[in-house]
Amino acid sequence: MKEEIYKDIAARILYEDNHVLVFNKKAGEIVQGDKTGDLPLSELLKLYLKKKHNKPGNVFMGVVHRLDRPVSGALVFAKTSKALSRLNESLRQREINKTYWAVCNNKPDPLSGRLEHFLRKNQKQNKSYVVGHESKDALQAILEYNFLLSSDKYHLLEVQLHTGRHHQIRVQLAHMGCIIKGDLKYGAKTSNKDASIHLHARNLQFVHPVKKENIQITAPAPNDALWKYFESNIKKSNG
Repeated sequence: MKEEIYKDIAARILYEDNHVLVFNKKAGEIVQGDKTGDLPLSELLKLYLKKKHNKPGNVFMGVVHRLDRPVSGALVFAKTSKALSRLNESLRQREINKTYWAVCNNKPDPLSGRLEHFLRKNQKQNKSYVVGHESKDALQAILEYNFLLSSDKYHLLEVQLHTGRHHQIRVQLAHMGCIIKGDLKYGAKTSNKDASIHLHARNLQFVHPVKKENIQITAPAPNDALWKYFESNIKKSNG
């Protein structure tokens, strides 16, 4: 592993102990291997740990949950099989709380609320649609949102997920007229230059699978002028 890649990975680790690693994913990185053949984060982090701890053998790195390729933010990985099975169970029981920031083209009306829809995934298009509850393969999707701040053109929402459906935040916000910046798939008129979308997994809260302590993580926003505008102004408003 090249030194600059090693340093970049190290700088983006938000939490690490013998059981758990929380990482700040960049837009464009993939979490697990796919048909592109690009090196996924699961393998990149294994290489990082091999170098960091000078390990000759295999390194375990379990994927607890994923983020879409154009999305950034906090991701939990398990460093042991015991931690992975316990975190997977926490995920199933909805005990891992995930809060996202989304930058949208429109301000929501009302400014805060709860969205409940039924979604169906189209495998060929890799896209989800809002459908009636009676539709075949429809899954219930629930989130809460809250308007935080506006720039001259865009609006920052905080979103808390209560279910983990395919492209859930993207499709539900677009359905109410708040399209995420750069998200061509769900109605944005223009893409972002780096092919990202302005959706960021901002906060994670979960009970440590071994220590049973409450872990809370905040992932710094991407190094982008609009993200930094919102991040700095939120910090000012919070004192």
